[in-house]
Amino acid sequence: MDLLAETLALGGVRGTAGARIEASGPWGVLWHGIAGAAFYAVTCGTAWLDLPGHPPRQLMPGDVVLLPNGPEHTLRSAPDVAIIPNVCTAAEKARSCGGVLRLGAGEVETHVLGASYDYDPAVSTQVLATLPELVHIRANHVGGGLDDTVRLLSRELASPQIATEFVLNRLVDILLVQLLRAWRTEKPDETRGTWLGVLGDPVISVALAKIHEAPAKPWTTELLAAELATSRSTLTRRFRETTGRTPGDYLTRWRMDLAAVRLRDTDDTVDTIARSVGYTSVYAFSRAFRRARRQAPGQYRSSIRGRSREKLGVP
Repeated sequence: MDLLAETLALGGVRGTAGARIEASGPWGVLWHGIAGAAFYAVTCGTAWLDLPGHPPRQLMPGDVVLLPNGPEHTLRSAPDVAIIPNVCTAAEKARSCGGVLRLGAGEVETHVLGASYDYDPAVSTQVLATLPELVHIRANHVGGGLDDTVRLLSRELASPQIATEFVLNRLVDILLVQLLRAWRTEKPDETRGTWLGVLGDPVISVALAKIHEAPAKPWTTELLAAELATSRSTLTRRFRETTGRTPGDYLTRWRMDLAAVRLRDTDDTVDTIARSVGYTSVYAFSRAFRRARRQAPGQYRSSIRGRSREKLGVP
């Protein structure tokens, strides 16, 4: 069981290449907050990142940075460079369509690939939502393939060909996983209290793997502890220290996430979905689902499908 891969997949985490910054001379741009996560890879030159609550941070060639909650931030050639309002309008347009954003004047000195990551609002168990405001990996990190992928990005941007957009979007997905791997390896202390911190505890990571492999199994804390050859109290304590939840809380949350996605994306009956996530009684499942989503399963299915149709302009 690859816990990270499954949690990212159920969470609907999907990367999209955004603005491709080509800059020279003094330049600066303000990015307003976005719904998902923001990502930058510096492939040539340098840039300064300014995030409220943090000192200005210089990004060097090969550096990658992730802003998991997509807060407002600036990128500029130096910390004291002024932001020009009309540049911000062009920046938002370039980010939304994945276009080139030309900043400054003269020969291009700096190349930065921007990207964003969306995740499924129907799923509460999210990896990115638990990360700190800023995850920065320097170019001199050890192994993991992150630097190779950044170089591949640089070559693709330098010589666009057919299906370049497709390639960039796939590379962006790969970069996210490589960034998370590098961050977990280089800064394990920072992962504590995040979803990735689970992977650092051999007992809790196995416990989660068992829950993910068989969500319909009638798990209790006692049964899970027996499977792991540990005591109930030890499992509960380590589970709470690592995830901030009890084993029962996590199990219920994961089951409700699985159920929410199936209610939205399939025509399976509520009874079928209830049984698939471990409930033999539709009543018990509906009660648990209402507590988690504040709607009965049928109401949730109707409302979330209605919102999807509205987004698509379908009557």
